[in-house]
Amino acid sequence: MDVLVLIGRLLFVGLFAASAVAHLTKTQQMAGYAASRGVPLAVPATIVSGLVLLLGAVSVAVGLWADIGALALAAFSFSVALLMHGFWKESDPQAKQMEQTQFLKDTALGGAALVMFAFFAYACHDLGLMVTGPALSIS
Repeated sequence: MDVLVLIGRLLFVGLFAASAVAHLTKTQQMAGYAASRGVPLAVPATIVSGLVLLLGAVSVAVGLWADIGALALAAFSFSVALLMHGFWKESDPQAKQMEQTQFLKDTALGGAALVMFAFFAYACHDLGLMVTGPALSIS
């Protein structure tokens, strides 16, 4: 069971880790897109979100307070869904469909991260292959 949880953690954070690298190495391009979507202070927001992604992904991957890492990834996902993929603002049908797909992807990832948060906070002490137990505990 421990190995399956580890494999699942690694597969789950792959997208977040790749996105963190893009935020931190292609900051100007990513910030330009964020600014076009109305995000204020796009460059600092891109850097901060890249750091949140990186820390959350590493936390979940290695099991270092993985509950907090999963919660950070959930907060990021829900924020991005609302701020970056407002499909309800689009008038072009293709753009609306694309933004709705991205919105649903981000809300699904956020939901999965919430499930991981609850899982880690509840069962983490019983899991192997973790650096630490949970920072929070759900009984």
